Amino acid sequence: MLRLAMASLAGTAIEFYDFFVYGTAAALVLGPLFFPSFSPLAGTLAAFGTFGVGFLARPLGSVLFGHIGDRYGRRPVLLASLLLTGLATVAVGCVPTYATIGVAAPLLLLVLRFLQGLGLGGEWGGAVLLTAEHAPEQRRGLWASFPQVGPPLGFLLANGMTLTLSAALTDAQFTSWGWRVPFWAAGVLALAGLWLRRSVEETPQFRALAETGRRSDAPLTEVVRGHWRLVLLTGGALSAGYAVFYSVTTWSLAYATEHLKVDRTVMLACIMAAVALKGTLTPVVAVLGDRYGRRPLCLIGSAMCLVWMFPFVALLRTADPLLMTLGCLGGLLGMVTMFGVVGAYVPELYAPRIRCTGAAVGYNLGGVLGGALTPIAATALAAGSGPPWGVALYLSGIALLSLVCFALLPETNPAVVRARAGAGTGKGAAGATAPA
Repeated sequence: MLRLAMASLAGTAIEFYDFFVYGTAAALVLGPLFFPSFSPLAGTLAAFGTFGVGFLARPLGSVLFGHIGDRYGRRPVLLASLLLTGLATVAVGCVPTYATIGVAAPLLLLVLRFLQGLGLGGEWGGAVLLTAEHAPEQRRGLWASFPQVGPPLGFLLANGMTLTLSAALTDAQFTSWGWRVPFWAAGVLALAGLWLRRSVEETPQFRALAETGRRSDAPLTEVVRGHWRLVLLTGGALSAGYAVFYSVTTWSLAYATEHLKVDRTVMLACIMAAVALKGTLTPVVAVLGDRYGRRPLCLIGSAMCLVWMFPFVALLRTADPLLMTLGCLGGLLGMVTMFGVVGAYVPELYAPRIRCTGAAVGYNLGGVLGGALTPIAATALAAGSGPPWGVALYLSGIALLSLVCFALLPETNPAVVRARAGAGTGKGAAGATAPA
């Protein structure tokens, strides 16, 4: 289990590194380099627009790779998605700027960002199912949290490299070529990830489906016809986690450096400190989910996000490094209380024959609802000179949506389900069985 979990963690860290390094570049340099005829605000909005395209591509990637995962196995998804995302990320670092090739430059960015999102849309489902379907029932949440540690590690790696380059280079050097280095490094990381995953075994649940001939012939059709409500609830429930994460890690970076004139190295350090604590707490939350259930923690996390968005904006507005770090940390604590358990929770909502498609589509739909539009909407709402309370209201609304959706979803922890069923029938936990 440890070897499988580390392979999943390494893969998600590398793929999310690829995805996050674009967000950091969009916040710092892509606007002036690829949209120079725009005003600074419009250029940032346009750069975040290409950033959002990656989220729109993620559900399509989950459909494509979900079909592969449900028909041919979870293992091929892990390899193909990592290769696609890595190649697209390296290519972003090679795209000439608008000054060199004109309008073709932003168009190439758009295409490559789409391919990044396509690959990442398949990564999460494959990586989480690899651990969740191998893990023992009583520790499924813990083992399935390893892929969930990958995104904060990828973020820290991407921003750590950007922070190092930003501190070591002059502004002219960073703008000229320094921002490209993290994209080129993605090629080395992708090769390392493929090497780690080369000997990963297929999951027992998929092997059982293949041996008995119970694989779905058309998993997407089956999901849409029989589980569309579940997919929509999954996407709505996860939207707040995405919105909070990208408001903290992407929008706040652009807002602090452009509006508050905070040095970019200072703001990057504030964000990275908050993300590092989030990654550390992920397995802790997962263990709590194994003991007390997935749904209660998701409800608590949604409520935490709901009440923290106005303090987050107020603390960010101070431009004080310690207070800005506190604001970012508070938002990410609410987010990790939800996302620390979703590695087990979301796959458990779907039957094994459609699990790769259903879980991945629901997860990435949350990315569209919460992640694609948040940097754009927040940048537009914060355009004035006053405090961006509109951003706080927008984020609070998404958190309320998540709270309602989680309230409508069932508990899936097998031990908790059995205990409740036993209490309802008077048999006790030992005499009850969990529903399929």
